[in-house]
Amino acid sequence: MTRTTDRQTMTRTTDLHPWRPTRRRLTDTLLTALAPVAACSVALGALSTWVAAGRAGDPARIEITAGRVFLPYGDTRDTAAFFRITNSGDADDRLVRVSSPGVGGEVTLGRHRTTGGGAAYRDEVDSAAVPAHGSLTMSPHGLDVILRAGARWELGDPVPFTLHFRRSGPVTVEAVVVSPGDVRASP
Repeated sequence: MTRTTDRQTMTRTTDLHPWRPTRRRLTDTLLTALAPVAACSVALGALSTWVAAGRAGDPARIEITAGRVFLPYGDTRDTAAFFRITNSGDADDRLVRVSSPGVGGEVTLGRHRTTGGGAAYRDEVDSAAVPAHGSLTMSPHGLDVILRAGARWELGDPVPFTLHFRRSGPVTVEAVVVSPGDVRASP
Protein backbone atom coordinates (compact mmCIF):
# COMPACT_ATOMS: atom_id res chain seq x y z
CA MET A 1 0.00 0.00 0.00
CA THR A 2 2.87 2.24 0.44
CA ARG A 3 3.69 1.98 -3.20
CA THR A 4 0.20 3.00 -4.21
CA THR A 5 0.29 6.06 -1.99
CA ASP A 6 3.64 7.07 -3.42
CA ARG A 7 2.35 6.56 -6.92
CA GLN A 8 -0.78 8.59 -6.19
CA THR A 9 1.33 11.37 -4.71
CA MET A 10 3.61 11.37 -7.71
CA THR A 11 0.66 11.49 -10.03
CA ARG A 12 -0.80 14.49 -8.22
CA THR A 13 2.53 16.36 -8.27
CA THR A 14 3.09 15.84 -11.97
CA ASP A 15 -0.48 16.84 -12.81
CA LEU A 16 -0.02 20.35 -11.34
CA HIS A 17 1.20 23.14 -13.61
CA PRO A 18 4.84 23.89 -12.72
CA TRP A 19 4.21 27.69 -12.48
CA ARG A 20 1.14 29.04 -10.75
CA PRO A 21 0.44 32.77 -10.80
CA THR A 22 0.39 33.48 -7.10
CA ARG A 23 0.32 37.00 -5.70
CA ARG A 24 3.96 36.77 -4.57
CA ARG A 25 5.17 35.49 -7.95
CA LEU A 26 3.31 38.25 -9.77
CA THR A 27 4.73 40.90 -7.42
CA ASP A 28 8.29 39.58 -7.84
CA THR A 29 7.92 39.50 -11.63
CA LEU A 30 6.52 43.02 -11.72
CA LEU A 31 9.32 44.40 -9.52
CA THR A 32 11.93 42.67 -11.68
CA ALA A 33 10.50 44.24 -14.83
CA LEU A 34 9.95 47.64 -13.18
CA ALA A 35 13.59 48.22 -12.17
CA PRO A 36 15.02 48.57 -15.73
CA VAL A 37 12.00 50.61 -16.85
CA ALA A 38 12.48 53.03 -13.94
CA ALA A 39 16.23 53.31 -14.63
CA CYS A 40 15.56 54.10 -18.31
CA SER A 41 12.94 56.69 -17.36
CA VAL A 42 15.32 58.46 -14.97
CA ALA A 43 18.10 58.46 -17.60
CA LEU A 44 15.74 59.80 -20.27
CA GLY A 45 14.52 62.55 -17.93
CA ALA A 46 18.09 63.58 -17.07
CA LEU A 47 19.10 63.68 -20.74
CA SER A 48 16.01 65.70 -21.65
CA THR A 49 16.84 68.23 -18.92
CA TRP A 50 20.44 68.40 -20.13
CA VAL A 51 19.33 69.10 -23.71
CA ALA A 52 16.68 71.65 -22.62
CA ALA A 53 19.31 73.49 -20.57
CA GLY A 54 21.39 73.92 -23.73
CA ARG A 55 24.25 71.69 -22.67
CA ALA A 56 23.99 69.25 -25.56
CA GLY A 57 26.13 69.64 -28.65
CA ASP A 58 29.18 71.86 -28.72
CA PRO A 59 29.73 73.91 -25.57
CA ALA A 60 30.02 77.67 -25.70
CA ARG A 61 33.32 78.75 -27.32
CA ILE A 62 34.14 82.30 -26.26
CA GLU A 63 36.55 84.63 -28.04
CA ILE A 64 37.14 88.21 -26.86
CA THR A 65 38.52 90.88 -29.19
CA ALA A 66 38.70 94.66 -29.59
CA GLY A 67 39.36 95.43 -25.92
CA ARG A 68 39.42 99.18 -25.30
CA VAL A 69 39.38 101.25 -22.13
CA PHE A 70 38.87 105.01 -22.12
CA LEU A 71 41.55 107.22 -20.57
CA PRO A 72 39.61 109.35 -18.09
CA TYR A 73 39.65 113.12 -18.49
CA GLY A 74 39.09 115.92 -16.04
CA ASP A 75 39.13 115.35 -12.30
CA THR A 76 37.48 111.91 -12.38
CA ARG A 77 39.19 108.54 -12.55
CA ASP A 78 35.90 106.76 -13.39
CA THR A 79 35.90 105.30 -16.88
CA ALA A 80 34.63 102.43 -19.00
CA ALA A 81 36.02 99.46 -20.95
CA PHE A 82 34.51 97.75 -23.98
CA PHE A 83 34.97 94.33 -25.59
CA ARG A 84 33.54 92.32 -28.48
CA ILE A 85 32.62 88.82 -27.25
CA THR A 86 31.93 86.12 -29.84
CA ASN A 87 30.44 82.70 -29.07
CA SER A 88 31.05 80.19 -31.88
CA GLY A 89 29.68 77.24 -29.86
CA ASP A 90 26.24 75.62 -29.86
CA ALA A 91 25.34 76.67 -26.30
CA ASP A 92 24.44 80.10 -24.91
CA ASP A 93 26.66 81.57 -22.21
CA ARG A 94 26.50 84.56 -19.83
CA LEU A 95 29.08 87.10 -18.84
CA VAL A 96 28.61 87.20 -15.07
CA ARG A 97 31.55 89.24 -13.77
CA VAL A 98 34.63 91.21 -14.81
CA SER A 99 37.76 91.68 -12.74
CA SER A 100 41.12 93.38 -13.27
CA PRO A 101 44.30 93.59 -11.21
CA GLY A 102 45.23 96.77 -13.12
CA VAL A 103 42.44 99.01 -11.83
CA GLY A 104 41.79 100.75 -8.55
CA GLY A 105 38.55 99.62 -6.94
CA GLU A 106 35.52 97.65 -8.01
CA VAL A 107 34.82 96.59 -11.59
CA THR A 108 31.15 96.21 -12.58
CA LEU A 109 29.00 95.68 -15.65
CA GLY A 110 26.79 98.62 -16.55
CA ARG A 111 24.38 99.77 -19.20
CA HIS A 112 23.72 103.34 -20.36
CA ARG A 113 20.03 104.21 -20.50
CA THR A 114 18.15 107.31 -21.57
CA THR A 115 14.94 108.70 -20.17
CA GLY A 116 12.04 109.97 -22.25
CA GLY A 117 13.38 113.51 -21.81
CA GLY A 118 16.77 112.59 -23.27
CA ALA A 119 18.68 112.46 -19.98
CA ALA A 120 21.17 109.60 -19.63
CA TYR A 121 21.99 107.47 -16.62
CA ARG A 122 23.91 104.27 -15.91
CA ASP A 123 22.44 101.06 -14.47
CA GLU A 124 24.50 98.28 -12.92
CA VAL A 125 23.91 94.94 -14.69
CA ASP A 126 24.20 91.49 -13.05
CA SER A 127 25.06 89.61 -16.24
CA ALA A 128 24.87 89.76 -20.02
CA ALA A 129 23.84 87.04 -22.48
CA VAL A 130 26.24 85.80 -25.16
CA PRO A 131 24.06 83.78 -27.56
CA ALA A 132 25.22 80.62 -29.33
CA HIS A 133 26.65 81.45 -32.77
CA GLY A 134 26.33 85.13 -31.88
CA SER A 135 28.17 88.00 -30.29
CA LEU A 136 27.92 90.70 -27.67
CA THR A 137 29.46 94.04 -28.59
CA MET A 138 29.96 96.52 -25.77
CA SER A 139 29.79 100.25 -26.55
CA PRO A 140 29.63 103.64 -24.83
CA HIS A 141 25.91 103.74 -25.66
CA GLY A 142 25.02 100.29 -24.33
CA LEU A 143 26.69 97.64 -22.19
CA ASP A 144 30.15 98.43 -20.79
CA VAL A 145 32.53 97.67 -17.95
CA ILE A 146 32.59 100.40 -15.30
CA LEU A 147 35.87 100.87 -13.45
CA ARG A 148 38.26 103.30 -11.80
CA ALA A 149 41.37 103.97 -13.90
CA GLY A 150 44.88 103.26 -12.73
CA ALA A 151 46.81 106.29 -11.45
CA ARG A 152 49.44 106.30 -14.22
CA TRP A 153 47.61 105.14 -17.31
CA GLU A 154 48.73 106.57 -20.64
CA LEU A 155 47.40 106.18 -24.17
CA GLY A 156 48.37 102.78 -25.61
CA ASP A 157 48.92 101.07 -22.23
CA PRO A 158 47.60 97.51 -21.98
CA VAL A 159 45.23 96.81 -19.08
CA PRO A 160 44.56 93.16 -18.10
CA PHE A 161 40.96 92.05 -17.58
CA THR A 162 39.42 88.70 -16.71
CA LEU A 163 35.90 88.17 -17.99
CA HIS A 164 34.06 85.43 -16.08
CA PHE A 165 31.43 83.37 -17.92
CA ARG A 166 28.83 81.05 -16.39
CA ARG A 167 29.72 78.02 -18.55
CA SER A 168 33.05 78.84 -20.17
CA GLY A 169 34.77 80.05 -17.01
CA PRO A 170 37.27 82.92 -16.86
CA VAL A 171 38.94 84.35 -19.99
CA THR A 172 41.85 86.78 -19.56
CA VAL A 173 42.40 89.52 -22.17
CA GLU A 174 44.01 92.92 -22.46
CA ALA A 175 42.31 96.19 -23.32
CA VAL A 176 44.25 99.12 -24.78
CA VAL A 177 43.92 102.58 -23.20
CA VAL A 178 42.46 104.98 -25.81
CA SER A 179 41.17 108.53 -25.86
CA PRO A 180 37.38 108.81 -25.42
CA GLY A 181 37.17 110.65 -28.76
CA ASP A 182 39.15 107.96 -30.62
CA VAL A 183 36.98 106.43 -33.36
CA ARG A 184 38.71 103.08 -32.75
CA ALA A 185 37.47 103.21 -29.14
CA SER A 186 34.23 101.45 -30.02
CA PRO A 187 35.00 97.82 -30.83
